[in-house]
Amino acid sequence: MNIIYLLLALSVLVALIFFVAFIFSVKKGQYDDVYTPSVRMLFDDELVKEKSDKSNSTKNKKSN
Repeated sequence: MNIIYLLLALSVLVALIFFVAFIFSVKKGQYDDVYTPSVRMLFDDELVKEKSDKSNSTKNKKSN
């Protein structure tokens, strides 16, 4: 029965170590994304699709 308490304490200690390491890496900027903002403008094509839909509706109105 004593081994359960030992393993429980050891697992809590390991979890705390991983939690502290995670907090440390977040504060140091390890998870900052510096690549996506520079590439995001390349995939922003929704405005072009809206303009093409408007031009199609204008063509349909002129033909009627």
